[in-house]
Formats: sequence, C-alpha cells, structure tokens
Amino acid sequence: MTSAHLSRELATFASQLKLEDIPPEVIERAEDLLVDWFGSAVAGKGARAVEIITQFAQNMGGFNDVHRGPSEIISSRKTSSPFFAAMANAAASHVVEQDDLHNSSVFHPATVVFPPALSCAQAIGASGKEFLLAAIAGYEVGIRVGEFLGRSHYKIFHTTSTAGTLAAAAAVGRLLKLNPEQMLHAFGSAGTQSAGLWEFLRDAADSKQLHTAHAASTGLMSAYISQAGFTGAQHILEGKQGLAAGMSNDADPSKLTDRLGARWAIAETSFKYHASCRHTHPAADALLQVMLSNHLHADDIAKVDTFVHQGAIDVLGPVTNPNTVHQSKFSMGTVLALVAYYRFAGLQEFDEHFHDQAICAFRDRVTMTLDPEVDAAYPQRWTCKVKVHLHTGQILDGRIDEPKGDPGNSLTRAELTDKAMRLAAYSKGASPEEMQKAIDRLWNIRKEVKMGPLLPQA
Repeated sequence: MTSAHLSRELATFASQLKLEDIPPEVIERAEDLLVDWFGSAVAGKGARAVEIITQFAQNMGGFNDVHRGPSEIISSRKTSSPFFAAMANAAASHVVEQDDLHNSSVFHPATVVFPPALSCAQAIGASGKEFLLAAIAGYEVGIRVGEFLGRSHYKIFHTTSTAGTLAAAAAVGRLLKLNPEQMLHAFGSAGTQSAGLWEFLRDAADSKQLHTAHAASTGLMSAYISQAGFTGAQHILEGKQGLAAGMSNDADPSKLTDRLGARWAIAETSFKYHASCRHTHPAADALLQVMLSNHLHADDIAKVDTFVHQGAIDVLGPVTNPNTVHQSKFSMGTVLALVAYYRFAGLQEFDEHFHDQAICAFRDRVTMTLDPEVDAAYPQRWTCKVKVHLHTGQILDGRIDEPKGDPGNSLTRAELTDKAMRLAAYSKGASPEEMQKAIDRLWNIRKEVKMGPLLPQA
C-alpha cells in the first residue's frame, strides 16, 4: 500500500467536480466529442456483433412493448434498463472504428463514458448540464487510469475495456451524486471487474464489442451498488494486489492525479478521420501526403515501408491476412492500400474493397519497422515516417507528426456534423432529418432540462 491514497484523490475529484470549475472551451470540446460519439453509436446499427449484444440486452432487460425501461437503445429505437441500454450502446459505438481516442492513455473514452452516462441520465431525469459534467468526469478519470497503467498493460490488455470500467463508474457516480467515499467504493468494484484481452484480433473474433459493452455496464453497476452501500477495494489502482500489480510492469502512480483540476485531459482527445485502428492513421496520412504532393497514383507505387512505434506492431502485427471487414481495419497494409487507391479509408471503402485483388496485392507490399524516434514520442504523440518506393526506382520520404483529428489538426464542427451524417447514412440508423435534429440538440445539450431519447422511439 502506498503512502499517498491516489485512488481516493481521484475519486474525490470525480465526486466533487462542478461545471463552473471547467473552462468554457473544455465544455465545448465535450459537446464536440458527444456529437462524434453519437454518430458512431448510430453507425453500429446492423453490425452482427452489435445486434447479438443488443438482442441479449433487450431479452434480459425484462421489458416489453407495454412495460418499457427508461433508457434508450439507440440502434433498436427501444428502451430498457440503464444497465442493458449502456451495454448495447457501448457495443454499437465501437464497431465501425470511428470513435475518439486519447493518445497518451491509448484509450477510447467516448464509447465507455457516454453510453452509461446517457442511460443513467435518462433514467433519473438528469439535465443536460448534469449529463455533460458526468461525461467530463468520466473522461478525466478514464484517461488518467489508462496513462497510469502504461505501455506494458496495453501490450496484452485493451485499455478501453480495463480503464473503461473506472471511467464509466466515475460518470455514473457523478450523476448519482456519490460522495467521495461512495465514489471510491465504486472505483473498487469497477476495477476488480476490469477485463479485455487483445487475443481476439488473431481470430477476427467479436470481443472488441464485448469489451466496451462490459466496461460501460459494469462501471454503471458499480456506481449504483455503491450508492446502495456496497463496498469496494480502497486501493484498487495502486494497491499491492490492485490493477497495476496484476496488469502492468511500468505503472506510473503520478499519472492518476496529474494536475487534477488544471489539466483537462478531455481536451487532448483526438477524433478519428479514417475508419480504422488509430495506430494506422499516422502512416495513412503520411502516405497520402507523399502521394498528393507528388501527384502519384496507386499503380506508381512498388512498396511502402512504414516506421512506427511498438504499440502499432503489437496490435497490428498479428493481422497479416484479414478475413473480415473489422479485422481488416487492424491491417496496416489494407488501410494504406485503400488510402492509395481511394484517398480515404472510410466505411464504404472497407466494406466494398478490403478483399479486392489489387488491395490485397498492395497490402502485401507494406512493411512495419520499429523506429526509435517514433517509439520515443509514443504514446504522447503518434507520429510515423514512410518510405514510398516507386516502380521507377525513386524513393520518396514522408512524415506525419499530427494525424488529422489530433487536437492540433482537429475536425471543425462542420466536419464533425458531416461525419456524423455520413455514419448515419452508412447504417441507415437514422434518417437525415432525424440525425440533423439530434445533432442540433447535442450541440445545445446544456439547454436540456431533462435528458430524453435522442431519436424517435419505435
């Protein structure tokens, strides 16, 4: 047990955070991230893994068309309990690989924060301001837990799933107005249920949707049972048999309370431009930069060498011959091939072309090599260098230090709206009119007196 009680400090921060403590620009960033998340949640409609989890949630929710729960399941337009709605919405918002990412924690906050916060807010009739405050608390906690667990953790564990339980507990706990002691117990219960392993990528399994579904619903449950008096481990993060002891060999306890109340980690979160694993984005942008500046076509390129950080090799390395659309989004070669041929690795490009003969041939001519400079910058900065070999024998160098979507190269509100509309059109999860109306509400979420459904109910 450490002398400083860092779990308690973090729990106290989440419990006592107030909207007036947060700079206006940070609150606006939270609204941007909310709109971005909603697009991904709508886009998950129809995905097989999502439909299975959603059907399970509806079957287990104990509600029918006469007796309906208080919380919205976005993909089905039905309602259920907060627990099962959080589960379904978290699964939906992570499947198309368009949800946000925080670099230094290597953590996707939105998909494990907004679903439980929304389902709880709808259940208790919270205001838009209370909902947004809770989400910010969830981001701040989850990001710091991810940073604390470190690179060794991410090599084996999916941080969004593990740290995500704490993020969800913080968000729901803030909505339930847990006091610091109750929030600490919620953290203990959430942390002891943390799980999520990368092995699924080798088999193109569906586990990534289970990871977010479990994290969101588990975190929500942890907050609710803490409110009722259930106790959890007091040092779940830094204790001798806590999360770090079991899941990391390079944990940094100082990250848990890093500038709480002064550094707003939510504002550091990146949006996703390409519909693929974020580890592929720096290389995709670097290749695109070389191609555009030299007026190249895909057929001009003999091969591409990418120089990456170790995290990219750990996650993307096992995927050499992707068998599914989702698995192909973790293939560096497939992503770069789509960028080379279509200038964008979007949802339609993956669905329609990931297995094309030309794409597969290009894919097999892409290499990944560990680069000491790139690796030293990671995870604070996700950079990449590329060498593009032409059939003429010429070799062109490219480099990206801030992929599109990073805070210094961010998406505008117009671009975020366009992205959300495209995601809805892709899944047919909402009509253009429904989507635009929902987006307009989300941009003005602080005016909501009582959180209700974001889409018309079935």
